[in-house]
Amino acid sequence: MSKTPIELPTRAGKETALFVPELVYFEPSALDYPKGRRILDWVKERGLPYRMTTSHNRITNLPGDSELEQYKISKRTLVVGIRKTLKFDTSKPSAEYAMPLATGCMGHCHYCYLQTTLGAKPYIRVYVNMDDILDATKKYIEERSPEITRFEAACTSDPIGLEHLTGSLADAITFMADQPLGRLRFVTKFHHVDSLLPLKHNGNTRIRFSVNADYVIRNFEPATSRFHERIEAAGKIGRAGYPLGFIIAPIIWYDGWEEGYAELLEKLSQALPPDATRDLTFELIQHRFTKTAKTIIEKRYPKTKLEMDEAKRKKKWGRWGQHKYVYPDEQAEALREFITERIFEHFPNAKLEYFT
Repeated sequence: MSKTPIELPTRAGKETALFVPELVYFEPSALDYPKGRRILDWVKERGLPYRMTTSHNRITNLPGDSELEQYKISKRTLVVGIRKTLKFDTSKPSAEYAMPLATGCMGHCHYCYLQTTLGAKPYIRVYVNMDDILDATKKYIEERSPEITRFEAACTSDPIGLEHLTGSLADAITFMADQPLGRLRFVTKFHHVDSLLPLKHNGNTRIRFSVNADYVIRNFEPATSRFHERIEAAGKIGRAGYPLGFIIAPIIWYDGWEEGYAELLEKLSQALPPDATRDLTFELIQHRFTKTAKTIIEKRYPKTKLEMDEAKRKKKWGRWGQHKYVYPDEQAEALREFITERIFEHFPNAKLEYFT
């Protein structure tokens, strides 16, 4: 079947900028580590305001006259600390464990589950004791030997958005390159990947990009890289020899969703170089929400167009002790079937890891 080329936007528009916090906190012990001192130097060079704090978990008195204003400021607040808890959470179905490089994100995706899990602590925390984190990683790998153990580095953050500050992904990628039984995975909505391209990785790190229909990106993903920036970055990652993947999430049922998701897969097939498709995976996640999440989202994004009508959804028990609302079986199956067919139409050798 012949394909009609789809024009992606050029770089004529302004490039999505790197994250620069408006306020930075440091735990005093973070400055005992080279990474902590490097971040402090970066902050001083830019004349950014910074303060000391006794704990990265207790940031109070953020500026702002309202709860909404404080929330917006907290999303531009960076906290540099020590990761004391080295017991890793599980991360099914993506991986066996979550590798804790950071907590919190500078993006403003309306639907994000971090709205609930981070609750009153939406500020961004990064951890400078990478040797401790990687030592714990190695122990988890050894415990499951001879099986391969996968680690997800983006469960509680988007680490690409922070890599220019921390270098923690580079640490994790080069560490995992020497682990025959270890694999690293992370997903991003940002395109700032250039520092990762020359790293030794031995194919042990899979980098995935979160993509979606134009309607979803335009309405629900403020403060993230644009679609064409993500796809350009995916091409770079593929050419650098990394295993590549895409997460289509959240899949949203809206008027015109068939055209939107068909166009998404068509754009991907037109834009990706052959190098990027030789070992390609897809993960599909339908939109879901809890009552708690709905309350928080409507408070933080009062003009959101995100549909969260419990009457239109199926109730499902979630792993965190709350009911979540997903699409009824008939709608979910229609979404799964349509998008899966489009994936294999354009990428017949791709692997579909799951639909949930």
